[in-house]
Amino acid sequence: MIEAVGLTKRYGAKTAVYNLSFQVRPGTVTGFLGPNGSGKSTTMRMILGLDNPTSGHVTIGGHPFRRLPNAPRQVGALLDAKAVHGGRSARNHLLSLAQLSGIPAQRVDEVLGVVGLQEVARKRSKGFSLGMGQRLGIAAALLGDPQVLLFDEPVNGLDPEGILWVRNLMKSLAAEGRTVFVSSHLMSEMALTADHLIVIGRGQLLADMSVKDFISANSADFARVRTPGTEPQQREKLSAALTEAGGHVLPEQDGALRITGLTLPRISDIAHEADVRLWELSPHQASLEEAYMRMTQGAVDYRSTIDQRAGLMQPLPPGVQPPVPVPGQGQPGWYAPPPPQQGGQPFAMPGQAGPYGTPAPGVGQPNPYAQAAPVMPAAPPASAPGVPAAPAAAPAPQQPSAQPAAAATASPEPSTSLDKGGAPAPTTSEDAR
Repeated sequence: MIEAVGLTKRYGAKTAVYNLSFQVRPGTVTGFLGPNGSGKSTTMRMILGLDNPTSGHVTIGGHPFRRLPNAPRQVGALLDAKAVHGGRSARNHLLSLAQLSGIPAQRVDEVLGVVGLQEVARKRSKGFSLGMGQRLGIAAALLGDPQVLLFDEPVNGLDPEGILWVRNLMKSLAAEGRTVFVSSHLMSEMALTADHLIVIGRGQLLADMSVKDFISANSADFARVRTPGTEPQQREKLSAALTEAGGHVLPEQDGALRITGLTLPRISDIAHEADVRLWELSPHQASLEEAYMRMTQGAVDYRSTIDQRAGLMQPLPPGVQPPVPVPGQGQPGWYAPPPPQQGGQPFAMPGQAGPYGTPAPGVGQPNPYAQAAPVMPAAPPASAPGVPAAPAAAPAPQQPSAQPAAAATASPEPSTSLDKGGAPAPTTSEDAR
């Protein structure tokens, strides 16, 4: 089991991880999610002893990684698939790792077969594709047959067959009672692979719960209703009846109605009582991606200036009421962090005491990032029929539209890693993940 308590890491004025506490239990696949720059990679490096935390601690099986006897036989990790000497063959790379840890050479051939690289075992790794490099990195993680495994973007560069293989591999490893901790940006894969989720944003814990509970707490389920397109009066009649019954009705672009606040049987009964024919009555449950985007939209550091034209940032049509509040808002497990303060100061942590004596994020607190849809520049009003347009010689002064503020990008902070010869070599982290 992996346990982090009050984990904090600062690089000068940059706080990469702040007061992070969680547990990764054996027997399940635990997904590690968060936007770019949220501190995921930094957290994994601290788990593996590659970075020292500024405060707090993290243990594996009750011991820090550096104090584990023969750590490669207890912990396997894939953080960077390119961390391989290009002049070595796949087999020689694994053989050198095995000799350092007292692992028999027979195990090298076994893991090459597991990852499907036995036919290219004698080829130099510099000629490997991205997917082949990922397979070699997974083989290195499995080399010592460890009980704890950490994977950072394990399906990066793999084809569909390879992605399916990794998914089944993760599940089989967890079924054997191992601790499997997987970081990924592919929400569709996490929904199919992970049983539990740990979500962070700007270095702070946002959620620590099962996938099912996460989706339920951060999404609003609704029903889609469609009436005959040739009878618009039926649509209006049904909309009025549903609203009178306490439902919340929103029109969709394809002519259907989005209904919240009423169950499907109740909607069917109301349509029958109103003598309205239905062409569609279907439930809609949010995906993991939708729930993730809703939770982390306030913790994204790198956002395109055109995001307001699509997705969750899209303004509602004129005259349409905003959707009902998200179920779970203000409940345990639902939280969006405040923006980081300058000068390396800790983030403000609302809520009550957590399971490790640390503040529990989001307990009974409103979402500090909940806000109305962005205001778009108003279009000039069209002239009413029969009313002459204003003369062009005297245009009304226009108000300057608000320009989106440019996102400040933090400078890369130096850290250290091991070069191919085993000596510390300076590297830079593009984002303190």
